[in-house]
Amino acid sequence: MALAINESNFNELVTKSDKLVVLDFWAEWCGPCRAISPVIEELANEYEGKAVIGKVDVDSNAAIAEKYGIRNIPTIIFIKNDEIKDKIVGAVPKSALVSKIEALL
Repeated sequence: MALAINESNFNELVTKSDKLVVLDFWAEWCGPCRAISPVIEELANEYEGKAVIGKVDVDSNAAIAEKYGIRNIPTIIFIKNDEIKDKIVGAVPKSALVSKIEALL
C-alpha cells in the first residue's frame, strides 16, 4: 500500500530514505489523480522493500507541494538521496512509471 506522506512523517520517510522515493502529488477532487491511484497502489506492492512509494495530498500538505514547485496534479516525482531525479506531470500508463523506477533503482 502506498504510504500517506504528510508534513509530520515527510522527513523520516522521504528526506532520510536511502531508497528511491516516488511521490504522487494528488487531491481528492482531481479526476486524473483518481484514475492513476490504483496504478500507484500496484507499484507500492510490487516495489515494496526496494522503493518508498507514497501519496501527498496537496490540499492537506501545501508546504510539501510548494517545496517541490507542484503546479499541476497528478505530478509524480522521483527522489533519490533527497534530490529530484525525474518528474512526470499528468496521468500516464503504468509502463511509463515502471521504466522510470527501474532506471533509477
